[in-house]
Amino acid sequence: MEKTRLAIEEAVPALKLLGDKTRLTITGMLKNGECCVCEFTEVLEMSQPSVSQHLRKLRDAKIVKEERRGQWVFYSLNEDYEAYNLVLDVIENVSDQSEKIAELERQGKRIQC
Repeated sequence: MEKTRLAIEEAVPALKLLGDKTRLTITGMLKNGECCVCEFTEVLEMSQPSVSQHLRKLRDAKIVKEERRGQWVFYSLNEDYEAYNLVLDVIENVSDQSEKIAELERQGKRIQC
């Protein structure tokens, strides 16, 4: 797949959002699949409203998408986002967040719907 080049104006919003440690951690966790808000609160040791604010910013920018399933809302990376490849490049070049998901599974705190 050929990567298309982004205009600076298209890249800046994604890079600004990913410049925040919490949002970068969230997107890094989503690289390996979807997560629920409660999983982020556990890993990040933050309140649900705080995590939701970060997710709202990522969702409003179209970096992530959400899917409601009953009482749960699951988040995943938005492959249709114009700067998706840039987001992947960024999260590929920071420490892998999959261990955080594995730890949730070991503790039995991973949501399975």
